[in-house]
Amino acid sequence: MPLLNTITTPYAEAFLQIASSRDEVDQVVDQAKAILDLWENSPELSEAMASPVLEVEAKKAAIEKLFADQVTPSFLNLLKLLADRQRIGLLDSVLQRLLELYRQQRNIALATVTTASEITDEQKTELLKKVQLVAGTDKLEINLNVDPDLIGGFVVSVGSKVIDASLAGQVRRLGLALAKVS
Repeated sequence: MPLLNTITTPYAEAFLQIASSRDEVDQVVDQAKAILDLWENSPELSEAMASPVLEVEAKKAAIEKLFADQVTPSFLNLLKLLADRQRIGLLDSVLQRLLELYRQQRNIALATVTTASEITDEQKTELLKKVQLVAGTDKLEINLNVDPDLIGGFVVSVGSKVIDASLAGQVRRLGLALAKVS
C-alpha cells in the first residue's frame, strides 16, 4: 500500500462507516465531490490550509465559516479533525480515497472520457452505452473532459483499460509504425 494510502485510508474508512451508520453516505459522497472540486479549483484555499504558518485554530475557524452550512455535521467534524491532526493539507487525498472506497463497496466503475470538443447529450448517451460494455457494469461514474489536443475523437479509460479513438492517437501510432519500418 502506498504511503499516502496508509495515511488517508483510516480517515476515509472511518468517515465512511460513520456516514453509513447515520444513513448519509450518498449525501456525503456528493459533498465530497463538491469540496474536491472547490479544493482543486481554489489553490489559495488548499495552500492556506496546508500552510504550517496558519495556526490550527485559525484553520478550524475558516473551515467552520466556509463549510458549516454546506456539509453534514459529521463531515464538518472530519474537516476539523484533519485540521487538529495537521492533515488538512491532505484533504483532497482523503476525499479521493473516500470516493474510491465508496465505489468499491457499491461496485461502481470509474470511467474517464476525454473528447476533442464538447459532445451533445445524444453523443453522451451513446458513449455511455459503449463505456458500460467496456466496464462490464451498469454502475458507472463518468468524468468527462475536453482536450483540444486530441484533434478529434475520444479517449476512454476504465481501470487499466484504455481505448484511444482520437486522431492524435492514430497519428502517434502511425508514426511508431513508420519508425519500425525504416
